[in-house]
Amino acid sequence: MKYSAKLMNSLCFKANLVDWNETRIYRYNVLRGYLMETNDLFKQNSIFGSITGREQDRLLQQAVKRQYQKGEYLAHAGDIWPFLFYLSEGSITAVKESSEGRSLIATTFKSGEVFWGVSFFHPELPMPVALKVDKSSHVYLWSRDQLLPVLIKNGQVSWELSRLMVRRMLRASEIVEELAFQPVAGRLARLLMEFPGQAASGPTARSLTLDDMAARIGSTREMVCRFLQRFADEDLIKITRTEFEITDRDRLMDMAQKVRG
Repeated sequence: MKYSAKLMNSLCFKANLVDWNETRIYRYNVLRGYLMETNDLFKQNSIFGSITGREQDRLLQQAVKRQYQKGEYLAHAGDIWPFLFYLSEGSITAVKESSEGRSLIATTFKSGEVFWGVSFFHPELPMPVALKVDKSSHVYLWSRDQLLPVLIKNGQVSWELSRLMVRRMLRASEIVEELAFQPVAGRLARLLMEFPGQAASGPTARSLTLDDMAARIGSTREMVCRFLQRFADEDLIKITRTEFEITDRDRLMDMAQKVRG
């Protein structure tokens, strides 16, 4: 049986229309599921979870929603950046950079965490660090003007934000102590102990470069390379260009706990 060209074109058009509609429905369901999951995580946050559901929904609607790719910046050191952000997905680092090109990763923010620019609280003070995207991230942003009425109205929100600030200050104190009193070998050993995937036995893929490691412990790539080779020679670790494995966790832990004499 032969079909006319007009009929065939009509059938093809209908088939394509069905596929297009199915794709739209699938994408809508994926986006809807993602937004519902984000809303649930947002409402479980210690800061935003302390306000009413209606206020939470209003804040989510007011937020500027942005997606950043690895290597992009939310803010640079020296910027006047009066915003608070909620990270719904991804990873963002706070990086301190020197004029000589060296960098120190002060901390890393993961999904569900909150942080702010200094000028969110003090309008004239610049950012002391850069906020750099370490992994593709979804961010919710609010300005000082948007959140200030919420902080003034809801004492519990201000209290939870203050508690978070104290935890950040304690972590900053720990970093200063490590840099001041712990040798490079100890800081590197601690980083390796906290290396992603080390909870499981066997080798894991290397997710940090030498420069990444150096930035996280306040050293140089040359020093990191030297101590990695030393750890490998002493059978504390096994390391290649693509994989990494701790072979003597107890001795590496002892190394991580050493302080300068």
